Amino acid sequence: MPSDLPPPVLPSAGTETRRVRASLMSKVCGDEDMFALGSSVAAVVQMASSDDQGTHDLAYYVLSDVALTQRILRLSNTATYRTVSGTNVTTISRAISLLGFDNVKTTALGMLLVDALSNSTHAMSVRIELEAALCASLVGREMARHSHYQGAEEAAIAALFKNLGPLLVASHEHDRYREINALVAAGKHTLGQASQMILGSSYDALAEAVLAEWKIPDAISRSLAPLASGVQKTPASRAEWMRMVASFGMDVSRLLGKSANPAATHEARALLVRYGPALGLDAEQMEALFDTVQNEMKGLLQSMNMQPQTRLPEPAPESAGLPNVLLLATMDSGESEEGGHHASGKPLNARELLLAGVQDVTQMRASGSKVNEVILAVLETLYRSMGFRFATVCLKDARSGQYRARVSFGDDQARVQAGFQFPMGASRDLFHLAMENDADLMIADASGAKIRDLLPAWYRSLLPDARSFIVLPLVVGKVQLGLFYADRTEPAPEGVPPDETSLIKALKGQVLVALAP
Repeated sequence: MPSDLPPPVLPSAGTETRRVRASLMSKVCGDEDMFALGSSVAAVVQMASSDDQGTHDLAYYVLSDVALTQRILRLSNTATYRTVSGTNVTTISRAISLLGFDNVKTTALGMLLVDALSNSTHAMSVRIELEAALCASLVGREMARHSHYQGAEEAAIAALFKNLGPLLVASHEHDRYREINALVAAGKHTLGQASQMILGSSYDALAEAVLAEWKIPDAISRSLAPLASGVQKTPASRAEWMRMVASFGMDVSRLLGKSANPAATHEARALLVRYGPALGLDAEQMEALFDTVQNEMKGLLQSMNMQPQTRLPEPAPESAGLPNVLLLATMDSGESEEGGHHASGKPLNARELLLAGVQDVTQMRASGSKVNEVILAVLETLYRSMGFRFATVCLKDARSGQYRARVSFGDDQARVQAGFQFPMGASRDLFHLAMENDADLMIADASGAKIRDLLPAWYRSLLPDARSFIVLPLVVGKVQLGLFYADRTEPAPEGVPPDETSLIKALKGQVLVALAP
C-alpha cells in the first residue's frame, strides 16, 4: 500500500466509525450506477457453465455490450491465447471456446468493475486497486486449474471480489482510504485492523456486506473472511480452500504489483511458508505461477487498453520514521487541469508532458542507453514537465563522503550545482530523512516553520528563495544512492495529483532499474 500519505485523523468513538460505514453502504448500495453494477455482477455470477444454455447466456450478455465484446475479442487475440493457426477470433462463441467459459465470465466481471469505477475522481488509487483485483482473479483461476474440487473456478471470482472493499472505499471515500493506508504504512496495524478503526468495519466485512446486497451466492461472499495468521493448515473443504485461495490471490497480486522479479523476494519466501504446504505449492511451482499470472495480466490489461502501472516496492517502516510535517508533504494530493500554468509555474498539462517523458525514457532503456543518459533524460523531463526553476540529481561520492550534485538544469545552474552537496551519515534534516525512509516528497510551501526547521543550513544559504520543491530519493535495496531535487520560487498549493505522482515514480523507477547491480 502507498506509504507517502498524510497521517490519519482517527475516529474518536464507535459512533463515528458506524456513521462512516453506514454512509459508505448508502453510497455503494443506494447509488443508481452502483445498483446497476450490482445487478450486472449478480447476473454474470449466476450464469452456470453446466450446459449450452450457460454458454449462450454468457455470449448474449457479452454481445449486448459493445465495449465488452471488443475487449473479450482483443483478449482472445493476444499472444497468450492466439491459436496455433494464427487466425483472428471474431466471434464471442469462439472466444468462450478458446478462453473457457469461466475465464470469460471472470474477465467480464473484472471489466464491469473497471467500467463502473475507473472514471472515479480518484482514478489512480482506484486503478491500483482494480489491477490488484484483476491480478488476484488470475491467481485464483490458475489455482483452480490444478484443484480437485468441483466448481473450483469460483475461486477466481472470490479472489476478484477479495479486493472489493479497498476498491469501493478508494472510489467513494477516498479520504478514508488515505487514512487507512497511512495507518498500514506506519507499520503498527494490519489492513484489517486499520480499516476496522477508520470505517467501523474491516474491508473484508464491508465487501461481504456489499456482495450480500448484490445477492451474490454465500459460497463466494463467505470466502472473503480473513484467515488466521501464520502457516495455514491444509483446507478440509472446498469452502476453506476458496477462502485460502482468495487471500493467497490478493497477497500474490500485491507482490506482483511492486516487484519485477517476485520469486527472488523475501515476500515470496514468506508466501511459500504461509501457503505452500496447505495449497500444495513448492518454490518451483510458485515461480511458475508468478510467470503465468504476469504474462496473462499483460494480455488482460492490453485487452482493456490499460497500460500496466510502474510501481516500486514500498519501503519497510523505519524506527524513526518521517515527522508528521513530512508525511503531510508526500506526493498524493491536488487536482489535475489542462492548458496554461499554475501560479507556481507548473504547466497545467504536466501529466501529458510527464507521460511523453516516460515513453521516451522507456525507449531509451530498451535501446540500451547508458545509465547517465537515462538519468539526464529523467531530470530533463522533471524540469520541463513540472515547470521547475532548478533541477538536479545528487549522487553519493564515497571518496569525499558526500552527496554531490552531478548534473542540473535551470537558473544559475553552475553556481547552485557547485554548492549543492552535503555529508553522508546520520542526520535529521529533510534530505537524509527522505532517503532513510525512501519517501518521495513534495514541499508545497517551504516557508512554514516546521519545514524550515528540517532544512539544513547549507541549503537555506544556497537556495534562500526556494518556496516549493520535490525530493525523490534513489534507494536500491536499502542502499541510499542519492536523490533528485527540483524547486520553484513560488509555493505550489496545487500539489501533485495521483496520476502525475505515478508517472514521476515511473520515471524514478527507470533510474533505479538502471542503477541496480
